[in-house]
Formats: sequence, C-alpha cells, structure tokens
Amino acid sequence: MHKIPYTHRFFACFALIIFIPALVSAHLIEIVSGHKECFFEDLHKQDKMTVTYQVGGGGHLDIDFWLTDPDDHVLGKQVRQSTGSLSITAQKDGRHELCFSNQMSAITDKIVSFNVHGVIYVQGDDIVAPVEREIRSLANGLLTVKDEQEYIVVRERTHRNTAESTNSRVKWWSILQAVVLFSVVGWQIYYLKSFFEVKRVI
Repeated sequence: MHKIPYTHRFFACFALIIFIPALVSAHLIEIVSGHKECFFEDLHKQDKMTVTYQVGGGGHLDIDFWLTDPDDHVLGKQVRQSTGSLSITAQKDGRHELCFSNQMSAITDKIVSFNVHGVIYVQGDDIVAPVEREIRSLANGLLTVKDEQEYIVVRERTHRNTAESTNSRVKWWSILQAVVLFSVVGWQIYYLKSFFEVKRVI
C-alpha cells in the first residue's frame, strides 16, 4: 500500500476548499397549505449530509421537517420549527429523502429556504495529516458562516415584509380616521346650522 505524499495531500485539500460550492446546494421553495415537498439525495455509506432550513414567510413561520433513509426509517424529525439543522452520516448506500410539510396549515402557504451540504467519504479519511484536518475544519467553518449569512438574509426579508405590512395598515387606518373625522365635523356643522335657520311662516 503506497502512502500519498504530504504535498499531494495538501494540494488535494486545498482543491477541496476551492470546489466546496459544488458540494453545497441552496433552495427557496413555496409550500402550499395542506401539502408537503420532498427532495432526494443519493448517498454512499459513511457520507455525511447536513440540512439547514429557515421559514421566511407564512402563518406562524413554522414547518415540519424530517429525513429518512432508503428503507424509510426516520433519521430525524423536527415539528413546527421556524429554523433548524439536521446532520446525518449515511449507514447504507441509497436514496435519502428529506421532506418539508405544511399539512398542519389549512389556509396559509409557507416560504422555506434550505441548504444541503455534505462531505463525501473517502477511504483513508480516518488517517489525515494535521494540516488536512485544519483545512477541513476551516471548510466546515466556511459552510457554517454561509448558512448564517443566508439565515440573516431571510430574517431581514421577513422583518422588512412585516414592517411594510404594518406601515401600510397604519396608513390606511389614518386615512379612514381622517375620513370619519371630516364626516362627523360636516354633520355637526349641518346639524348646528339648522338651529339658527329662520323658518318663514306663510
């Protein structure tokens, strides 16, 4: 068994960081009330996968999420959460399913943003040089930062929509109040004026 030269390992790990975006997929979906949306990832044994999600709009900003293996065994489930993360290590080859469910809602659609990223298992991963371990740790840190940035973007969009909706309601309520006020003033003027009218008797 030939040992891979140290410099080759270093450049291989450096290339891994460069191509990390290829291992990450981001999605923004709308889930209709009373329905669910499912996605699939084909994994090999010992592959690692992490799913992070954030509800960006709709109702109470909650969603049901679960992940199953090729035998339909539930590997993780989160109920009525607005944000969450789930990591697994595949125990067998096959298609793994991840689902978002809005079946608890009868009238409100939900907007969900989620990321799927993973680490492909390679024989010999258990024996790595310290610099390789640090580079992989840095790569995982970069993925975490990316997820946090997307989380902040979704939250900012949600708060902006809430603020705009509130401003719109305040505006129309103020207009309604002005219309009612002028109507009452007009009626009062007309009513008081009737007291001072001289009625002519023929």
